Amino acid sequence: MKTRVFLFLSAAAAGVLASCGGTGKVQAKDPGETGASPTGVSVGVIRVIRKDVGRTLTVSSELVPFQEIDVFAKESGFVKELNVDYGSRVQKDQVLATLEIPELQLQVKEDDAAVKNATAQIPHAQEELNRVQAQQKVLQLQYDRLNGVSQAKPGLVAQQEVDDSQGKALASAAQVEAAKSNLQSAESVLAAAEAKREHDQALFDYSKITAPFAGVVTQRFANLGTLMQAGTSSSTQAQPLVRLSQDDLYRLVIPVPESYVKFIHLGDPVSVNVPSLSRTFPGKVARFSVDVREDTRTMHTEVDVPNPGRILLPGLYAEATITLEKNGAAIAVPLQAVDQDNNTTIVDVVDSSGKIERRQIVLGIQTATDAEVLSGLQEGELVVVSDRSGLKAGQTVQTKMINLMQYQSSEEQH
Repeated sequence: MKTRVFLFLSAAAAGVLASCGGTGKVQAKDPGETGASPTGVSVGVIRVIRKDVGRTLTVSSELVPFQEIDVFAKESGFVKELNVDYGSRVQKDQVLATLEIPELQLQVKEDDAAVKNATAQIPHAQEELNRVQAQQKVLQLQYDRLNGVSQAKPGLVAQQEVDDSQGKALASAAQVEAAKSNLQSAESVLAAAEAKREHDQALFDYSKITAPFAGVVTQRFANLGTLMQAGTSSSTQAQPLVRLSQDDLYRLVIPVPESYVKFIHLGDPVSVNVPSLSRTFPGKVARFSVDVREDTRTMHTEVDVPNPGRILLPGLYAEATITLEKNGAAIAVPLQAVDQDNNTTIVDVVDSSGKIERRQIVLGIQTATDAEVLSGLQEGELVVVSDRSGLKAGQTVQTKMINLMQYQSSEEQH
């Protein structure tokens, strides 16, 4: 990561600091300011304010379609109709091509005939069952009457006659069961014929190759009359019909360095700048691998970038800027006001009597130009930003408010 910062101060302040003999930042006179002492050393100061402070990470990558696949045929056949070409935009389930598969077409016709024949057997089996059931009912009633008379008046009806009637009733019941079995068999034959027809029809429906999702055709591999091999067999060198890319949504794959992993969260907003288009697009962190690769010490992170206007194109170079941490109302000072003394952070504060106070502070978020102050400073205090090499604690100084303009000339890159 490399960051270059250029600091520009108001040119009108050059003459003021030159009298100090220092090499610090220049300062501009403020008509409303007064010095603590007309003979004191002049120092450039700024007033501590609250401002937005945030740290960002910018990573370069290239845009890739959210989904991109090669579309194969499920069944072998000749291309009869080809409805798309390079750049064709298609909707989900739109027919891309139609194959001619005569073998399957004939098989479906045979299945239709088998279903028709099996369907015709059902009424015959049902009629036979109805007939034997009616016959069985009559014979059973005859037996019941004869047996009832025989029981009521023994000897009036010969036992042989009763036994013959019972035998006919039992035989008729057996015929009913056989008729029921024949009906069930006919129904099973019909169900099997219909299932086979559905299977063959499903295969024949694959003669129409459809788009699995909405997108744009980026490659075409076949022409009219091309023999397409089924893409389900590993023993054949099947070639795809087309390559289809989803272009209303893109992925931006960025490797987040290990030191920044803790700042990455799902849904974090990302600013995606595409230099070739001179435009910036909104995105968000959609997914990440939740692990750090050992070889690169980075975490695979993906940013989803909507493309409703179809402006973005696959392969375009893009720069993703992620806000790692941010405080919208932080007490902040310029970095040039901060000194490091051993393990402590010091700033020079000019108190109300115009004297220098060496103040220890605790920093939070640090950007290329500013630092958040967690403790040690109050809003409105004056902090020295000019050269501080000759200043001492308790020294009386003359303050000059400066107008500090800071520009960050380069971005954090990985």
